[in-house]
Amino acid sequence: MLRLLKARMSRDQANWARWPSHVENTPYPPPDPAQPSITWIGHSSFLLCLEGLNVLTDPVFSERCSPVRFAGPKRVRDPGLSIDALPRIDLILLSHNHYDHMDILSLRHIHRRFPMARIVTSLGNASFLKRQRLPGAVELDWWDHVTVHGIHVTATPARHFAARTLWDRNKTLWAGFMLNYRGRKLYFAGDSGYTKFFGEIHYRLGAPDLALLPIGAYAPREMMASVHMDPVEAVRAFQDLHAQRAIGMHFGTFQLTSEPIDAPEMELELALAQANIPPERFFTLDVGQTTWL
Repeated sequence: MLRLLKARMSRDQANWARWPSHVENTPYPPPDPAQPSITWIGHSSFLLCLEGLNVLTDPVFSERCSPVRFAGPKRVRDPGLSIDALPRIDLILLSHNHYDHMDILSLRHIHRRFPMARIVTSLGNASFLKRQRLPGAVELDWWDHVTVHGIHVTATPARHFAARTLWDRNKTLWAGFMLNYRGRKLYFAGDSGYTKFFGEIHYRLGAPDLALLPIGAYAPREMMASVHMDPVEAVRAFQDLHAQRAIGMHFGTFQLTSEPIDAPEMELELALAQANIPPERFFTLDVGQTTWL
């Protein structure tokens, strides 16, 4: 936790200063929930529309990812969809308890709109969520699984950590999730440094049709390599998983570390070229943009 705070304190504001403090989103039509699709809301938040069932990953809609509303990393782009514009939500995946992944204000708003939405999270988070008036979460250890509305969810290992204060480091678990729905496999990595676990996930659960992999918040490497992949490592993870396609995430929304705002996408392009992987197999979306499954 102290290492992450040091990295955030040392981030170079000039890297992002040439961008406006608020970047206007490109307007995109909202997704059609009847069509299998995925929409990037921003950071690690996606809306997955799966043939009548709708899933949110790590939904963060607040202006800041912080324990307070007046300080901390502030988003530079509005969410690609507002909570009020979401279709009915059936399942919410919460990979771990960091503020840029577990946003209690957003979760409460979503719960008010969709009280029947189920939450699946990593081990140790259900009691905290219950205290936040978010009862009924199912928590999973690595390799545990549960079926929700016909979606088979397996919690997968990751190389990261958990904390919401200076005093609760690693009291709860962090994880990714593999979804299997009607034979289609979708992998959400959550937050992770590069790890041998990606190969094990493929060995145990098979190759995902689509993987959502973090590509940002990676500099300086001496501080961040153990918890966040850079684009080169994300490409290696993509190869280890034997994924058919991948979408990059965890970049361009909040300045958490010191790389420039546009570096993750530029370095991903270079890493794919060096690995001889066509860009249509591992790509990024604009905030609010939808791609079909």
